[in-house]
Amino acid sequence: MIRWLVLLVSHGGMLAIGFALGVYFLPILTAPKGPDAAVLAEASQSAEYQAALTRDLKGSDFLHWGEGSISLSQDKIVHTGALSPGPDYKLYLVKEFVEDEAGFEAVRESAVQIADINTFDGFIADVPDGVNIEDYTTVLVWCEAFSEFITAAKYR
Repeated sequence: MIRWLVLLVSHGGMLAIGFALGVYFLPILTAPKGPDAAVLAEASQSAEYQAALTRDLKGSDFLHWGEGSISLSQDKIVHTGALSPGPDYKLYLVKEFVEDEAGFEAVRESAVQIADINTFDGFIADVPDGVNIEDYTTVLVWCEAFSEFITAAKYR
């Protein structure tokens, strides 16, 4: 009986670890390739604002981080750099700078979702019609699937 219990626990644990690794690696394996450096550089030339993403924010950790630069114009947002891989990333504009989950949850009602993020090595996102980047101060990347803060940068 004890043998079966030990086998059940050990195999169940390995199944849980395998599932967790699958959740982590699936977005990496299925992610499309991001735009190349020349396309990102050209898209960011017309930027009105620029900001830096860093790993040292309160809500960032070894699994949830972003680094590089963000360039914003009235019609597009360009990220040059890297994001930690993960599922269901969303790009938001926020009216005040936040650097963790609790901060974003507090201002989420006034935030506007800009785009889904499917690449982790840079992206170009179109700003939807009716959204004025002047009404916001911060760009933020959020993982919807796990309600995790990834990164943010204050651009004005």
